[in-house]
Amino acid sequence: MHPAALNAANEVAVAAFLDERILLGGIPDLVAEALDQTRAVKEPTLEDILRADREARERVAHRITTAAGA
Repeated sequence: MHPAALNAANEVAVAAFLDERILLGGIPDLVAEALDQTRAVKEPTLEDILRADREARERVAHRITTAAGA
């Protein structure tokens, strides 16, 4: 689960950096926050992995949008 969330969060954060919506230094914080909110599953199913990916993307996108509006 964590590898899927890590990849998803990183992809969204890097895209935001490339679009100049966040600073480079914001990437690790966004990824770490997404990982902290990812629940561990001992034997994840494909559904669990896809859910972790989707939720991480949503969390990071939400944080970027919220920070931009602050």
